Amino acid sequence: MQKLKLLLVFIAIGTCYRSQPLMNFNSERQHIDQQLMIGLGTWAVSNFTLSGYAWATASTSQEKYFHQMNVMWNTVNLALAVPGYFRAKNTNLGLNEGQTFAEQRKTQKIFLVNSALDLGYMASGFVLKEQNSTDASKQAQFEGYGKSLLLQGGFLLFFDLGAYFIHQKHGQKLHTNQVSKLQPSSVGIGLCWHL
Repeated sequence: MQKLKLLLVFIAIGTCYRSQPLMNFNSERQHIDQQLMIGLGTWAVSNFTLSGYAWATASTSQEKYFHQMNVMWNTVNLALAVPGYFRAKNTNLGLNEGQTFAEQRKTQKIFLVNSALDLGYMASGFVLKEQNSTDASKQAQFEGYGKSLLLQGGFLLFFDLGAYFIHQKHGQKLHTNQVSKLQPSSVGIGLCWHL
């Protein structure tokens, strides 16, 4: 009976010892995601406001189309940032080790894939900007939209790569915390020692 009590104490200590670092890690990831969404939302609102005004007061067609595309683009950015913030705010912090690893990998992968898409946006902007047209108004539209895509794609590339590297650095904490930890066994009563 004494041995069983001792075993249960070790299991309880191990569970508390393992779950608190994971809770802290998940809480830090949640905070990072919230701050990133605030950053994206701030960019969107700033662009929406400044380009909205500039669109209304543009003196050339090219400027008009540049600011028009900025407004449209940042409407989408804001539509991504607001739900993204609330999703990050309401994320489950009580993930087990496997779920935490999977969530960390998924988060990093999303930002890496988004970075590749951002290069596509920039390439599209360059193609539009260099597009020739015999119609002067179409030429101004191509150049204005192209410059906007270059600007917005460039910002998003910077944002997504930055987010990827921030999460990658944060994810290294998860890997270093896994070495030589005592934890309850996942397949029954016992203890695991990770070497």
